[in-house]
Amino acid sequence: MTFPTQPEAIQQRLEAVDPAAYAKTRNYLNGAVTRLSPYLSRGVLSTYDVMQHLQERRYQFYEVEKLLQELAWRDYWQWLWNLHGVAIDQDLLRPQPGVQHHQMPSAVLHAQLGIDVLDDAIHQLYGTGYIHNHLRLYLAGTICTIGKTHWHTPAQWMYYHLLDGDWASNALSWQWVAGTASSKPYFANQENINKYSGSTQRKTFLDADYSELTTAAAPLLFSKAEALSLQTHLPTTAMSAVDESLPTLLYTYYNLDPTWMADVKANRIFILEPHVFAKYPVSDRCIEFATALANNIEGIQIFTGSFASLQHRFPNTRFHFKQHPLNAHFKGEAHPRKTLAEPPQARCAFFPFWKHTVKQIKKEWPH
Repeated sequence: MTFPTQPEAIQQRLEAVDPAAYAKTRNYLNGAVTRLSPYLSRGVLSTYDVMQHLQERRYQFYEVEKLLQELAWRDYWQWLWNLHGVAIDQDLLRPQPGVQHHQMPSAVLHAQLGIDVLDDAIHQLYGTGYIHNHLRLYLAGTICTIGKTHWHTPAQWMYYHLLDGDWASNALSWQWVAGTASSKPYFANQENINKYSGSTQRKTFLDADYSELTTAAAPLLFSKAEALSLQTHLPTTAMSAVDESLPTLLYTYYNLDPTWMADVKANRIFILEPHVFAKYPVSDRCIEFATALANNIEGIQIFTGSFASLQHRFPNTRFHFKQHPLNAHFKGEAHPRKTLAEPPQARCAFFPFWKHTVKQIKKEWPH
């Protein structure tokens, strides 16, 4: 699967979304998923943009409800990141049960699990920067609940390679699977994997009833683990002059929206802060993809360095940026991110969040 970066191609992908087929087949590996996630994660599109497109197509609400619910998960995870900050980097609600180590299982790292669908998924992740969401669930469950591995290091490994890497969605989904941000851990057996992948493989360590899987010891192949070393290589492109009489719009790895304030005469800078990528590293492919998307923004310049150093360099310009947990230290005018609806006032589980969201959406939905 490839992900084009040209605006026309991204728009064509949005136009191709079939919400009815998505609702029926999204869990199958050959299902009609949207392939919009890299553009949502990089802020080229928002969940609101997708909803607005569906409204313009005059779909009835019941036809798009499942797709909107899945988009709401993305808003929900972002909302929790805003509420909890760096606390999402640790077990959020309760300790992960049965953890035997905090490193990266070698069998996962080298795609040697012996489960064809999962090994193929790892190769696909390395080769394309993308895997189906259900495969992410299967991998996380196999690593955490079957392999007794703490979720954090494998979550970093997956985020590093994903073109659609969103640390909130990634880390909190892994925590949901591991049982640290949910009521119970997630398990999937070989029968379930075969059902949704079209595989017929049997006699693997997952080929068992759930009653056996939930009480079994970790398979021997998980006993070998490695420390994970991930590094981000950031570009060093030199910036040209900035007109300090104009506002300066800051774009980040999570906001590369070419339509944002497009009618405003301004300096436009894609800022890549080394300390952010040291904490949340991503691959060369991810940086290249983000840079290609940034090139759709007219007049964009790349700056690799801290916000403080940029502010010191241009002390007289007014900075504008979209709000995000990773740029809470920016100074200037923070613009809100577009979401499906305004979030609740108090922290809640997902389905109360979704109920709150639906109530607002339905008020605006065309009849």
